[in-house]
Amino acid sequence: MRVLVIDPIDPSGEAHLREHAEVTLLDEASRDEIRRAARSADALITRSRVPDDIFEAAPRLRAALIHGTGTDLVSLDSATAHGVAVGHLPGGNAQSVAEYCVMAILMLARNITTITSALRSGPWDAARRLGAHAHEISGMTAGLVGVGGIGGRLATMLHDGFGMRVLGNQRRLDRLPPGAEPADLDRLVAESDVIVISAPLTPQTHRLFNAERLARMKPTAWLINVGRGPVIEEAALVAALRERRIGGAMLDVYEQYRLEPGHPYFSLDNVVLTPHLAGMTQESRRRMGRQAAEDTLRMLAGERPTHFVNPEVWDQFTARFKEKP
Repeated sequence: MRVLVIDPIDPSGEAHLREHAEVTLLDEASRDEIRRAARSADALITRSRVPDDIFEAAPRLRAALIHGTGTDLVSLDSATAHGVAVGHLPGGNAQSVAEYCVMAILMLARNITTITSALRSGPWDAARRLGAHAHEISGMTAGLVGVGGIGGRLATMLHDGFGMRVLGNQRRLDRLPPGAEPADLDRLVAESDVIVISAPLTPQTHRLFNAERLARMKPTAWLINVGRGPVIEEAALVAALRERRIGGAMLDVYEQYRLEPGHPYFSLDNVVLTPHLAGMTQESRRRMGRQAAEDTLRMLAGERPTHFVNPEVWDQFTARFKEKP
């Protein structure tokens, strides 16, 4: 069996894979390089978006494991059409992402990046004076868009740990965790001092935060996105930040997976950018690396993954194991 690992996983997971399969590792590979490497693979593990035509280009593939919660990194329609089972790892990095969100709120509230930059490039006293613009977050209102594994943990941290008022919005408002007050989206946006998006990308959430919704935010409010980039209309957010119609933003995900040099975000001083690493800690990588390896091997043995994304493919998937090589 051959497994293609498109992004590095924890060494413990890689070692477990190598006990049972031949492993090919890629890092920072182009789309064409991914297609070529996949042609000889029986399964792939990925933490980034793979080409939509990967299963046409690599008909030998039987299984795909998404090393994360989101299910938009693989074309599910194409996978199902080609008899490929897809698994993912919901919740494996929820604690890490929730902690990142706390960090983001504190960084924005205390004006950390501006102060650090000023201290490195200018006088001590000038940098110190910037602290006068900092805020305590106790008593502020946090609006959580998506209150699943990540949002639920974050709600507890913010409400119980920092004394924040927490508003929550999700499809089922009657299933919010303790400490989160249900709110429709327009009310949440209008009343929140900080908005955290951890919602998945669906047809309903695509560009949920467009120009109109961003205009309803408080002019002092901050926006944090650890969900999926296309939940925000990027051009509209760039305009709102450039014109200082909101307080600022911290982003870990973008409309396109990688920010290209010269992207408008790089010219703004009121946005903090990280390269899709909110869930990336040593602890989460160990948990998820091992589970990714185990679930991939499980699928290659003709068994269901722990978290099956496209269970409707089951009959077609199992039938492929009866085909002659």
